[in-house]
Amino acid sequence: MKLPNFYPIFDQSEWLHRTLPLGVKLVQLRIKERDAATLAGEIAASRDLCADHRALLVVNDHWQISIELGCSFVHLGQEDLDSADVAAIRRAGIRLGVSTHDENELERALSLDPDYVALGPIFPTILKKMKWQEQGLPRVREWKKRIGKRPLVAIGGISVERAPDVLAAGADVIAAVTDITLNADPEARVAQWLATTGETAKADV
Repeated sequence: MKLPNFYPIFDQSEWLHRTLPLGVKLVQLRIKERDAATLAGEIAASRDLCADHRALLVVNDHWQISIELGCSFVHLGQEDLDSADVAAIRRAGIRLGVSTHDENELERALSLDPDYVALGPIFPTILKKMKWQEQGLPRVREWKKRIGKRPLVAIGGISVERAPDVLAAGADVIAAVTDITLNADPEARVAQWLATTGETAKADV
């Protein structure tokens, strides 16, 4: 499976309204600490927006709602895996992305035959407090050798300016969060990302 190189992560569907028309073809909805009704509404709205724009939606964590709403892709962190029913996710025909930060987590992820493996943080990040130090580009190269043709998603502290080096190190996909959401002109920044990552063709989804 080939995924687009550019993978923004947002915490509400409004961001999809703003960025999908610009040409974003792969996006993650990552919502924490909201009630079930709000979550379902945001995920359903994002699902429909992505369908309208022929983009691929990845839902972070909320696999039960994703099954109920007929979503096609879920991302799970290592802690999420502790309580997730991966077999149920697979029975529903949902693709799976998994976060990794060290060797043990990579082995666990690969045992699940994920549709992509995420590695982070590549550089220092302000998104959330993390117990892991920055991975750096050498770890990107190492992880890509380990996972082979499976897509490698790099995340954490990556800016437009750093993106070419991360792709050259072996990442197939670059996830971006605060580089967009904290930018004074998010739409212009997304346009820069699309140009930098060469996102002109549709994803093979």
